[in-house]
Amino acid sequence: MAPPSSDQPADAAEATGAGAISKVLVVIAMQTEALPLVTKFQLVEATTEESIFPKGAPWTRFHGDYNGLHIDLVWPGKDPLLGVDSVGTVSAALVTYASIQLLKPDLIINAGTAGGFKARGAGIGDVYLASDVAFHDRRIPIPVFDSYGIGARKTFATPNIVKGLNLKVGKLSTGDSLDMSPHDESAILSNDATVKDMEGAAVAYVAEMFSTPAIFVKAVTDIVDGEKPTAEEFLQNLISVTMALDQAVTEVVDFISGKCISDL
Repeated sequence: MAPPSSDQPADAAEATGAGAISKVLVVIAMQTEALPLVTKFQLVEATTEESIFPKGAPWTRFHGDYNGLHIDLVWPGKDPLLGVDSVGTVSAALVTYASIQLLKPDLIINAGTAGGFKARGAGIGDVYLASDVAFHDRRIPIPVFDSYGIGARKTFATPNIVKGLNLKVGKLSTGDSLDMSPHDESAILSNDATVKDMEGAAVAYVAEMFSTPAIFVKAVTDIVDGEKPTAEEFLQNLISVTMALDQAVTEVVDFISGKCISDL
């Protein structure tokens, strides 16, 4: 998702124009991850009357002004039938699409927790800025379709954020399962990933489609190649790691304030 070239449409060029960033969209998958940021940025939940989303969609939007920026934070809400967070690539893609169309952000931040690989140096509570994203569970063994399924792409480059905040950088691999099957493991290794999540590559796909710069901030809750069961370790560390995520996203937003896309 590099900045558009001069021959791209005007609306694409505006996304990386010379003006200071004014509208930031935070896309986040779980309520537990979202609420600390809602509190930090003093955002308010959009009422039913204020809702910009289609009737029937469970998506939730919080909004407000912080440090010279207008922030919209969206999460896919609770599954209407089961009452759990609507995690995964489908919900993430849908809410990202609707939010880009209706809110027209200058920048997207996809923030959330992730599994990390100790073989790649990840530890519990580490926060990564993703340099690349790809899928690891879309297996289409037909020439060209195989590359489409993997969907590997560079994220929007932010060298000054990395340098200024001293964040770790690694590749992100996305799939719709919390655990890791042997097929997934092989694909993740091929993707050279340090962290894995359930939304990032889907958000990146939609953001690139509409020429909207997007960055990915991921905090490690569990060690995928460790000894503890993934689900157990994830639940054990979710609250504490969310605090680290909250701090990192706040630092990123503070860094963005007053800057242009090209300054990141």
